[in-house]
Amino acid sequence: MKLSSSLKTKRMIMFWSKMFLVILQTGFYGWLWYNHYKDMMPIEYWRRGNWAVIGLYAFFIIVFSRAFGSLKVGYLKTWDIMYSQFLTILCVNGVTYLQLSLINGDWKLFENSEPMFLLCLLDFIVVLFWALFMRWIYAIIYPPHEMLLIYGKINPDAIVRKVESRKDKYHVKEKMALSEGMDKIQERILQYHAVLIGDIPVLERNTLIKYCFEKNIRCYGIPKISDIMIRNSESIDLFDSPLLLFRNNGLTYRQMFVKRAMDIAFSIAGIFLASPFMLLIAACIKIYDRGPVFYKQKRQTVGGKEFDILKFRSMIVDSERHGARLAKEHDDRITPVGKVIRRLHFDELPQLFNILAGDMALVGPRPERKEITEEYKKEIPEFPFRLKIKAGLTGYAQVYGQYNTVPYDKLKLDLTYITNYSIWLDIKLIILTAKILFQKEKSEGVDDAQKTALKKE
Repeated sequence: MKLSSSLKTKRMIMFWSKMFLVILQTGFYGWLWYNHYKDMMPIEYWRRGNWAVIGLYAFFIIVFSRAFGSLKVGYLKTWDIMYSQFLTILCVNGVTYLQLSLINGDWKLFENSEPMFLLCLLDFIVVLFWALFMRWIYAIIYPPHEMLLIYGKINPDAIVRKVESRKDKYHVKEKMALSEGMDKIQERILQYHAVLIGDIPVLERNTLIKYCFEKNIRCYGIPKISDIMIRNSESIDLFDSPLLLFRNNGLTYRQMFVKRAMDIAFSIAGIFLASPFMLLIAACIKIYDRGPVFYKQKRQTVGGKEFDILKFRSMIVDSERHGARLAKEHDDRITPVGKVIRRLHFDELPQLFNILAGDMALVGPRPERKEITEEYKKEIPEFPFRLKIKAGLTGYAQVYGQYNTVPYDKLKLDLTYITNYSIWLDIKLIILTAKILFQKEKSEGVDDAQKTALKKE
């Protein structure tokens, strides 16, 4: 079916609004090039040469914007758009400044950084107004989708709460249980423009997906673990019947070498830069209760191998005398100093030494205790799949999930990272990690009645 003229118009508005921002930022740099940097180059640039330099700047904007999602108005919250734009501007102008210094051949260009600094400032101001204005425009032309939720035996309240945390995009108007019958459900689907399919059996799910596809109805689905494994499969076109190859043999030797080299470089740099903060935190912990500064605990990494993770002690001494359990939302074991450093994730800074020692990676699944892994395994037999690579200080689940995210969802996030691994993804997650330092929900504990992140319905 063809797109309606209304939808085409909406998409055209969003497309040209993004192009306008790219063109405007490129124009600012073009003016700076012609009026400042062009005359500093050792070789005179002719017309096409100038265009090439300016065009390369536009290319950088597009590449970094796609990497950080800084043009995804409506998809991301306004704060996330601003943060992503901030990263984009820093990366684009930083790379451009380095490029100009290399072309110039004289590192004294670094002493003349004021024009590039002013360009960054101007970009930030323009992006601020653009993001706020376009969020307003988006809310007008794309009102929240009213959705029909189809669910199976699992209580749908949790998924409804998650979806409606973005009321600007989604609204679950009606819920229907699969037990009501496929005929009745398909009849009801026709009353909606969007359908959310919960965790239901594969046969019924496939039927509903095809039905929505046939009727041109927007369909959202909660992926199963097998879906994530298949999603990054390799297409084999040797026969007249398509084949998909999905496998996971871990990282290649080249990937392991580059990842380890990056871990060593980042951990050394991190230890050097964080040492003043670590000394201050150590002093505060010692002054508060005279107890040990560090806390060691057995955790699992690749292949289930155990190692001693190193953290700043954020709880009272002997906090687990009654057994291992995750921090609760209102946990009286956490000290005043611990509340601050846990809120900022600074209690995990000593793990830089674990990374340097090779027990952990900078990016990877969160290291869990063996007893908690075994507990999760009883409910989720696939949970050990996340042990195919080294545990990490940050990772896909740490960035896109929360501390109290249920294990099944954490597993799906970790498998998304494992099956889509690349060095660039590592770099992106490292940069995005800075954002979670200011998000309270990333450090919230589990409910007071829970010992692990498993939730009983």
